[in-house]
Amino acid sequence: MADFGGWLMPIEYPGAGVLAEHAAVRERVGLFDVSHLGKAHVKGEGALEFLNSMFTNDLNRIENSKAQYTLFCNDQGGVIDDLIVYRNSDTDFFLIPNASNTTDVVKVLVENAQANPKFSGLSIENLHEKYAVLALQGPRARDVIEKLGVNPSMDYMAFSHVTIAGIDVILCRTGYTGEHGYELVPSWADASAVWDALVAAMSEFDGVVCGLGARDTLRTEMGYPLHGHELTLEISPVQASASWAIGWKKETFKGAPVLRAQREEGKARTLKALISQDRGIPRAGMSILNAQGDEVGMVTSGTFSPSLKKGIALALLEPHLAIGDEVVIDVRGRQSTALISALPLSPSHVR
Repeated sequence: MADFGGWLMPIEYPGAGVLAEHAAVRERVGLFDVSHLGKAHVKGEGALEFLNSMFTNDLNRIENSKAQYTLFCNDQGGVIDDLIVYRNSDTDFFLIPNASNTTDVVKVLVENAQANPKFSGLSIENLHEKYAVLALQGPRARDVIEKLGVNPSMDYMAFSHVTIAGIDVILCRTGYTGEHGYELVPSWADASAVWDALVAAMSEFDGVVCGLGARDTLRTEMGYPLHGHELTLEISPVQASASWAIGWKKETFKGAPVLRAQREEGKARTLKALISQDRGIPRAGMSILNAQGDEVGMVTSGTFSPSLKKGIALALLEPHLAIGDEVVIDVRGRQSTALISALPLSPSHVR
């Protein structure tokens, strides 16, 4: 167990361990308790217009009963948080921010709504401890959901309201592992019963419960950003190679002028993936050097890849560096060679 965003979280579970949990998700199915994630509600006339003026992505790109990954930036283009927005209707949105950022996300939304008479009547509520979030991930996740009597067929990022073990649950076709999977949102009080039902159902498919260790190795192989590492108040979405989550055609959104300037200039360090060519294991904060010994980047996340059996990393690198280039990572004073590689580092099966 370890502290994570102010919550005591399991790194791994007894009897399995990170490598076995990682393999279960890639090969069969695994279940994560990620109830530390935040939850919030924005309701009222003008909610769609308001959130579109706050978040980077364009909520007009999705229909009702669809979810969307987006970013919430400050005026300097720094990332307050990245989050998932569930669109119930154009006046009703459910948000899942990161755990430690939830208070700030709600606070900044409330301040901006109250500052504009057009949106001052919106209801913006922090529901952090009203709902749990359980992530069922892996190629057999569909079979588990079906075994529980629910039709698992839905498009990626679609969601519906279903009943599991007699309990009302929001079921969304998404996740953070690169595998086919679902995130389930029951009430906080009903979380244990839904968890038990999922554990029982996945036992037939040799599923395992998984901790944050496997969640981190899985997401790093995909190149998915983690707030505080690849996305911070100092690292913008453009630098984090998350421009795909920006609605560039929107008239405005928080941080838009800075982000547009960064995209035009193309001078900032941007996120790329590295694969170690020796036994070195990159870690966050390690310097990346060129052949001449000049610093050309910094590791934002690094780990051992159970799929590749090699050290891997996500790193901010100078823009002239490209896939196939070789760099050197300073691993505690020892030089470790790494190759800039295309993402994902393990095949993605999310669609």
